[in-house]
Amino acid sequence: MKIILKIFISIFLISAFACIKEKKYQYDVNPVSVGQQGGEKNNRKSTTEFISIAYADLFGTNIPQSKLVNLSVAYSSFGDLKVIEERIIKNFLNDSNVVVPPLPSINGDTALFIVNSYKKFYNREPNEFEKHYWKEFIRTHFTITPATIYYAMMTSDEYRFY
Repeated sequence: MKIILKIFISIFLISAFACIKEKKYQYDVNPVSVGQQGGEKNNRKSTTEFISIAYADLFGTNIPQSKLVNLSVAYSSFGDLKVIEERIIKNFLNDSNVVVPPLPSINGDTALFIVNSYKKFYNREPNEFEKHYWKEFIRTHFTITPATIYYAMMTSDEYRFY
């Protein structure tokens, strides 16, 4: 009889606790819009604009008309636009007349170099993540040159849009 009573009580307790509804928790979350700074650029630079702006950014002067025409023809005749853009930027950076800050200005005041580069190429201030990323990248890659950083920034998608 005791065993039957124990079994009955056990079944009763199990069924009593098994029927309890779980509490539902509802969290209030504020809506957050996520976007990339500079991501609102949606107008692609034309061939002439891209070449002219890239030249002006690196040399500090307007591109000669004959050079612009030659580069525009090469740009238009090439199938893969990203490749020709990279070649144009690389060609500009290898020119002896290009205006690139010397290496000590990177190591001396990295934050100022980063801010000035973003203003020059993207027409905006870098956000905190971008500042931190470039500072750490420059710190850990001590052989990097300003020309390499310029190349990376000028071949990015953001540079291609305004």
